[in-house]
Amino acid sequence: MEQNYHFFAMVNRMKRIDRWALMYNTEKENIAEHSQCVAVLAHALALIGNKEFGKSYDAERAALLALFHDTTEVITGDMPTPVKYGSEELKTVYKRIEAGAAQRLLAMLPEDYRADYLPLFEQQAEDEALWQLVKAADKISALIKCIEETRMGNREFEMALKAQEQKIAAINLPEVRYFSEHFLPSYYLTLDEHTK
Repeated sequence: MEQNYHFFAMVNRMKRIDRWALMYNTEKENIAEHSQCVAVLAHALALIGNKEFGKSYDAERAALLALFHDTTEVITGDMPTPVKYGSEELKTVYKRIEAGAAQRLLAMLPEDYRADYLPLFEQQAEDEALWQLVKAADKISALIKCIEETRMGNREFEMALKAQEQKIAAINLPEVRYFSEHFLPSYYLTLDEHTK
């Protein structure tokens, strides 16, 4: 009997998992859309690091890690940040749940492929610097969502916007500072302001 593998069908379900579930949204965002945004941003941060600060990041790998960074949420759902990080105990429990979800997803691949996908779910020491970029890109993506919502008059995101701006300002990476100075201001503008 021929074996069927469900990994890619499950990954495809990322578009079914909405983010920001506790907040009123003028426009929904799912984890597939979010992951694409984070991949674009992580790739950009890596290129900025290479071109502006003499780093030697693998920009394509940063994008790949970002594409998969929330994939376990097809099993766990998107746990709201105040819950996920509400205490050290909850954080520890959620990390175990995420690890279990990663193992379930990896088991949906042929055995010969699992080692190739494992580093996308379990952080490897050699990817540590890239994961820092992915985490920074994840926070920038959240800030962009907050900017978009507040620009549409959604007061629900006002406090989140301030909190995300503070989180970005606190990231001690020159790539993030450069992005914040040269690219982030455009997100506060309208389409007409971008094209004039």
